Amino acid sequence: MAEFVTLDLPEGATARRVAVLRIARPPMNLLNAQLVRELAAAAETVAEDPSIAAVMLYGDERVFSAGDDLTELAGLSEDQARAMASDLQHDLGCLARLPQPTVAAISGYCLGGGLELALGADRRIIGDNVKLGLPQIKAGLIPLAGIRRLSLLIGQGPARDLVYSGRFVEADEARTLGLVDEVVAPDDVYTAALQWAGQFTDGPARALAAAKAVFEAGPHGLDRAQTEWSDLFATEDRRIGTESYLADGPGSAAFVGR
Repeated sequence: MAEFVTLDLPEGATARRVAVLRIARPPMNLLNAQLVRELAAAAETVAEDPSIAAVMLYGDERVFSAGDDLTELAGLSEDQARAMASDLQHDLGCLARLPQPTVAAISGYCLGGGLELALGADRRIIGDNVKLGLPQIKAGLIPLAGIRRLSLLIGQGPARDLVYSGRFVEADEARTLGLVDEVVAPDDVYTAALQWAGQFTDGPARALAAAKAVFEAGPHGLDRAQTEWSDLFATEDRRIGTESYLADGPGSAAFVGR
């Protein structure tokens, strides 16, 4: 059983559901190696479950994650850090590897490794009182998994500013930069994220996974798109989708997730 991560599967009206991965290490949900490892393991479980249509990552109503557990990091030697860097980097990217659409529902603070986790989501929804940032530079460190994703998301210049300065960004600037996709009232964060994720419970799972794979391929996306597009012709959802589109127009398909 995981100590710091919970996996909830709210029951819905459809056969496919939204999974809620919750960071649960109060009071500030600081990330240590164990928590990140547990989160990656939970994500692997979700990835293999065909009944899960979309995934939400959440902390609690007070804080998403205030960042890295520096108490743990302060005790590492260079050799120990080198030995754990690959696994930790891999685990921090766990949301990006999920085949399902993902959304980070962010309250309070989203800092350091917490923001690196959220950068792997397809969408980020924050409360209007949230502060975000990558303050690792102030501890003599750098983000282990977030620099590339941040650069692709908001551009090299703004990304360098945030990483080099370690400064915090508030909601309005985060939205202007493109760091987040939606800003809502603090009490509405969970509901807004669940609503966004819920639109995929009757969607074409294989096509959504294919689209995610192309986005994740980055500069190799053109080649990956050819493979993913061709593979979809072996799926039941492609047959259902094209036949219903021709007969009744877009939005009429009853996908089955295969």
